[in-house]
Amino acid sequence: MRHIVTPDGRIDDKRIWRRETIYKGMGGKLVERINVTPAESVIFKPIGSDENRAGEAWIYNNVLPAFPPVYPKMLAASQGGGSEEGWALFEDLGPLRHEFDEETARALLSHVAAWHAIPARPYRSAPLRGPKPNADAVRSEMLPLLEDPRMLESLVAAPPGRGPVQLCDATLDRLPERIRGDNPGPVPERFRIALRQERFHFPSVLSHGDLHVGNYVMLNGQIKVLDWEHVHLNCRYWDIYHAVDLSHPLFPKSVSPDARDRLLDHYVREVERHPDGGTLEAGFKRRYYLFSALFSLWMLKLIAGDIAGGGGPWPLEGLERQRRETQSAFIECAERC
Repeated sequence: MRHIVTPDGRIDDKRIWRRETIYKGMGGKLVERINVTPAESVIFKPIGSDENRAGEAWIYNNVLPAFPPVYPKMLAASQGGGSEEGWALFEDLGPLRHEFDEETARALLSHVAAWHAIPARPYRSAPLRGPKPNADAVRSEMLPLLEDPRMLESLVAAPPGRGPVQLCDATLDRLPERIRGDNPGPVPERFRIALRQERFHFPSVLSHGDLHVGNYVMLNGQIKVLDWEHVHLNCRYWDIYHAVDLSHPLFPKSVSPDARDRLLDHYVREVERHPDGGTLEAGFKRRYYLFSALFSLWMLKLIAGDIAGGGGPWPLEGLERQRRETQSAFIECAERC
C-alpha cells in the first residue's frame, strides 16, 4: 500500500483512482478517503512530527496492542526522518455518522473501563502527552475567576442580545438549593468550596485523550474509536468527561442528569468487572461532578474566546450550541459536587 505515497509523504495521484476529503485537521492538513481502485479504499492521515511526543504510529505499535480491538487497523505509516511528511494509512470503515446517544455511550464506557484497567506503570516514561492541561493546572487557572461573580455570570448566563439560555430551569444568580444533606447551600458557593478543598491527584490510567463524539461510532453493533494520537496517562475522569459531558461544535450532544447518573453507574459496574485494574476512590461520582463542572467552566472560557474571535475553524452556530450544552453540563454537575 505504500506505493500510493510519494517519498515526501504525499498521495501520488497517478497511482489512485479518486480522493475525497473527510475533514480538515486543526493544523489545516486534510484527512482523506483514498480510492486506490473503485473497489478498494483507505484513509490517508497526515501525522505531525514532534520529537518530544509519541506519534500515532508509535502508539499503534507500542500501546494499542494491549487495548480492546476497537481501533481501525493501521495499514502503513511513514518511517520518519529526512524531509518526508509524517503520514499513516488506515482501514476505511466507510461513511460514519457521529451521533450521541446513551446506548452508544454505555458501550463506549465498557471499553473505556477495560483500557483503564491496563497497567499504566510500563508507560510512565513513554513520550505520551495529552491535548489539554491537567486538572490541577485548570483548577489553578479557574480559581481566581470564581472570585469574580460578574466574570462567572458572563460565562454561564446568556450572552447579550441572544435571548435567554435555558440553564436547567435556573439562572446563575438564582440557583436552587437542590442538594441537601451534608453539604447544603447555593450551588455556586458549594462549587467554589469544593474546588478550593479538592486536590486533583488521582491514580493515572491510560487515556484516549480526545474522546469526543466525532472520535467514536457504533458500526454494525460494535464500537469503533478513532484518532489515537493523544493517548497519555491521566486520571479516569478525563475519558469519562469526554464521553459523557464534553460538547463539540460539530456534533450535537444532550445529556440529562438522569442519563449522566446511569452512565456513571454503568462505568462503576464495568470497573468492578476488572478487579486487577484497581479500585475507584471514595466519593468517585461526587469527584466526577466536580471534575466535569471545572472543565465545563474552563471550556466555556475557551468557547467564549472562539466566539469573540469569529469562530476560527468552527461555525458560529455550532459554537453557540456548544456553549448552551456546556452551560447545562456546568450547572447540573456543579449542583452535585
